[in-house]
Parts: sequence; C-alpha cells; structure tokens
Amino acid sequence: MIEIIDFTKRYGGLLAVDRLTLKIAAGEVFGFIGPNGAGKSTTIRFLATLLRASEGDAIVCGHRLGRDPLAVRRSIGYMPDSFGFYNAMKVREFLDFFALAHRMPIARRRKAVDEALEDSGLSEKSNAPVGGLSRGMKQRLCLAKTLVHDPPVLILDEPANGLDPRARVELKRLLDRLRRAGKTILISSHVLAELADCCTSIGIIDRGRLLVHGPIEEVLGGIRHVRLLRVEFLENAAAGEKVLRDLDGLRDLRIDGDQAAVELAADDRRLAEILELLLASGARVTSYSVEEPTLEGIFMSITENDG
Repeated sequence: MIEIIDFTKRYGGLLAVDRLTLKIAAGEVFGFIGPNGAGKSTTIRFLATLLRASEGDAIVCGHRLGRDPLAVRRSIGYMPDSFGFYNAMKVREFLDFFALAHRMPIARRRKAVDEALEDSGLSEKSNAPVGGLSRGMKQRLCLAKTLVHDPPVLILDEPANGLDPRARVELKRLLDRLRRAGKTILISSHVLAELADCCTSIGIIDRGRLLVHGPIEEVLGGIRHVRLLRVEFLENAAAGEKVLRDLDGLRDLRIDGDQAAVELAADDRRLAEILELLLASGARVTSYSVEEPTLEGIFMSITENDG
C-alpha cells in the first residue's frame, strides 16, 4: 500500500534523510518513531507530495509519486504537525470546504461531514467558529479534515499534540476503528508511549536513517533490550547490592532500603545468570522481577548502538 524506495533528501550540505526504504502493507498501523529532527516530517511531507526527493521515489496505492502525484493526493489523508485554519468559518463549513475541494457531490458531502464530525468528537461544535476552538479541538478538527474524503491511506504527523488524556484515548480508539475498516495508517510521534498500544508495526528513525522496522513483536524479540530488573532482599542485602553494582552493562542502580531497581542491557539468559549470582553471594532474595521492554528502552538501545 505504501512503498518508499531509497528516499533521500538533502538541504544544501545537510543530509536530512538517507536512502530510506520501507514497505507498509495494506491495513497496517505503522508507528514512525524518532526524536525531533530525525527525518520523520521530511519523509511524511514527501509522501504527502509536498516535498520533492533529492533521490528515490515512492508508490502509494499503486501510484508512483514521482510520476502521478495528483493520484497519490487523492489516495491519502494528510494531517501535518502544524496547520492553519480559516478562523471565521464555522466547524461544519470548514469541513464542507475541504470536502468540496475533493470534488465530492453535495449529497455525499453532507454525510461525509457528519461522519467526520462524529468520528472526531466534534458534533456538538459543528456550528462553533473555528477561531474560538481550543488547541485540542483544533487538533481534532484537523483530523476530521483528514478523514472527510474517506481516503484509503492516512498519514498523520504527531496527531496527539495538544490532546488531553481523554482525547488521546479516543484517538487510539478511532485509529483502531479505522484499521478495522481497512485503512492503512502511518502515524509519527517522538513520544514513544503514544504508539506502543495502537500500532501493528513500527520503524525507528534517527539522524535520517531508518534503523529498524517491522511488526512490534519482531522488533521486541530481535533486539538486546534495556531491561528494568527489580529485586527485594530479605537478608544480607549488602552482598546482593555488590553483585548488582559489578554487573556488566549496568546503566542505572537505585537502592531503597532492601529494594533495588536495576537498569541494564541483558537478554533472558543473562537475567537468569544474575539471579544465580545473587543467590551465590549469600543474599536472600524474596522478589525478583523483570519489567517488559518498552519502546523507550528499544529506542535508546538502538540509537546508542548506532551512534
């Protein structure tokens, strides 16, 4: 559904994106993860036909971007990370304007606008002036504008910016409904936790290069993660703490009485060895648990190894 082929973008002597190649299958919710300045928005603007590649191309819904950008535009709904509004318009008028821009007939426009208002939680604001909306409401309106022409592909750049916690939950529910309806969604964020439970696959980009991508389960399983180990001692905690302080790959150690929180790079085999070392030291352990790896841990591990 989306295929990026050796996309490269240079701004003078600055290499913003370096030979990025990626395939996103139909029906995927793909999380594009990276810090600010990593190349996410540059790639997204290229897919949205707003930016020419220095090298490379892309195919969206069977249309080659370099050859037929208008066909690509008709196939996508694009939500930028920053946007402008016609503040004197009412919310419904604003959405109807964009539906008309997509050449939708009037009968279909009315239904499409109603559905976009409902999906974005703006039905009660349909007659409110756009200029009077809060930042979060304007973010919802931009998402509604993205959905109004019912495109098969959605490209969302930092869509959770400005949303309160309840609205973020509603956004995730909407993304799940859109996925089940057959939409292909590319969603970017520098806040990794926003994507952890709503994406089927992820890609991590840093300094213009795609470092890893694939189904979340494969990414989690194929990388040596930063793990958070929690240990509670019954007796001889000092001996156990010495073992922990001497561990290879130790990143952080926090001691609170008879409890220790250890952040380190370790696979499952290494974690089993650590427990054996603790018991051999004479420390009596009452609790030994490992938190599941997070997207934050994966990102730090990958980018540190890359640098």
